Amino acid sequence: MRNITLFGLISALLLSVSTVFGAGGDLGQVQKQGVNLSAILMFLVFVGGTLGITYWAAKRTKTAKDFYTAGGGITGFQNGLAIAGDFMSAASFLGFSAMVYNKGYDGLIFSISGLVGWPIVMFLMAEQLRNLGKYTFADVVTYRLEPTPIRSMAACGSLVTVLLYLIAQMVGAGQLIQLLFGLEYWIAVVLVGVLMILYVTFGGMLATTWVQITKAVLLLSGATFMAFMVMYKYGFSFEALFTQATVVHKDKLAILAPGGLVSDPLSTISMGLGWMFGTAGLPHILMRFFTVSDAKEARKSVLYATGFIGYFYLLIFVIGFGAIVMVSTNPEYLADAAKGTLKGGGNMPAVHLAHAVGGDIFLGFISAVAFATILAVVSGLTLAGATSVSHDLYANVFRRGRANEADEMKVSKYATFALGILAIILGIQFEKQNVGFMVFLAFNVAASANFPVLLLSVYWSKLTTRGAFIGGFVGLISAVALMIIGPTIWEETLGFPKGSALIQYKYPTIFSMTLGFVAIWFFSITDKSARAQVDKDAFEAQNIRCQTGIGAEGAVSH
Repeated sequence: MRNITLFGLISALLLSVSTVFGAGGDLGQVQKQGVNLSAILMFLVFVGGTLGITYWAAKRTKTAKDFYTAGGGITGFQNGLAIAGDFMSAASFLGFSAMVYNKGYDGLIFSISGLVGWPIVMFLMAEQLRNLGKYTFADVVTYRLEPTPIRSMAACGSLVTVLLYLIAQMVGAGQLIQLLFGLEYWIAVVLVGVLMILYVTFGGMLATTWVQITKAVLLLSGATFMAFMVMYKYGFSFEALFTQATVVHKDKLAILAPGGLVSDPLSTISMGLGWMFGTAGLPHILMRFFTVSDAKEARKSVLYATGFIGYFYLLIFVIGFGAIVMVSTNPEYLADAAKGTLKGGGNMPAVHLAHAVGGDIFLGFISAVAFATILAVVSGLTLAGATSVSHDLYANVFRRGRANEADEMKVSKYATFALGILAIILGIQFEKQNVGFMVFLAFNVAASANFPVLLLSVYWSKLTTRGAFIGGFVGLISAVALMIIGPTIWEETLGFPKGSALIQYKYPTIFSMTLGFVAIWFFSITDKSARAQVDKDAFEAQNIRCQTGIGAEGAVSH
């Protein structure tokens, strides 16, 4: 098995090298597109380093607890960095900076809404998750509810959220590598998918955690340098930066006011709700609270993560405005100067700004970091999705708790492969979509399907299995349906005529999340079954463990 593992890792490296530096025709095409050799070298160094981390982690991953939660021995500071690494995705770095570049102040509102969700996670979720759960948030929900239907519902919500988030990461990865290497978009997406499968299959949570920590440190360092150089150019005066941005931007002074991205109050509130409560329902984020030793470390994780993430989003605002004044005015970065379109696609302002402030070498660094961001996030997402399949569905629904660890881990690795293939297919299909909006779709599902069930299972004594099951699916189905018939997917992705969408709200969270909560409440209070009484009677015992941690899973010491 170890020989097969090593062979797979080496093969992936050779594949990436041969794809870029292959036969003469391919090399000529790459040179014509102005490939940055320093970016390629840093990219290969990072890929080699992360594969090394994966090989190291694979030798230390022996049990299901090791694979799913790194043995529960990650410290609060390390987990805070890893959570920040998970949350500061390629969509955040590329997509949100592109939103600021295009819409100005509204891009900041869009991105900062996600930060507002972290106090909710800290005060309402972190300690309770660590005390009640084992591997997934479904463990928390099923502490007092009937496991089979609830795990089925939770797994569906988790998998839809994971797939939507994966699409955004794959699109960002494909566009980034296409810009750097001159590869076809689909080849770039396939390359990312192969590396993602290798990381998760062999390294599990331990490898994923350290890739995320490494990536978080590099991304924060790179973004800090970019923001510093932008402010240095304008004498560390925000007034000077914003004044120049209003001169060169097509929307002029409008970029300093809200309304360019979301034009009506209901959409603004709905978007904010999606980011805030979606954060508390993301399965790959919730899973991270099982990697620490106790509830105290879980709270510390959120505290550190909130600080890192808040700082990062403030940097994104400066980077977006820096791109307005330094990228949009430079023909070197424009594919069509008359239309103002960027080389590499609309998600690339931050990458071009890196070249503007630091030349080829810093472009190489920030591109490698952006790629690291993608690999770290897709690894965490894939692990969360695979865990839902193996732990929730296979071990506890199909086998009803009778599966052994070896079979469960085997199923998890098969699920990783399947999710990787599906992510590649969907990443190619959604090539033209803004990655920032694609991330919002994932948050919308998390806020509508996962968060209501998780919150009420912990805090509402009258919740029943029937209420959680039906309400969870109502939130999930309504979130997906409203997105499909909304203008972004209906018109921009599916190609129907402009204005033909069945609803005109791009951000439907206020409707779907409300439907989820109302359905859970209604079907719980009208449930008079014997099971409903069992669910209610178990609340007191759950609450004691929730608050004290007595009986919670401990860390594994190797």
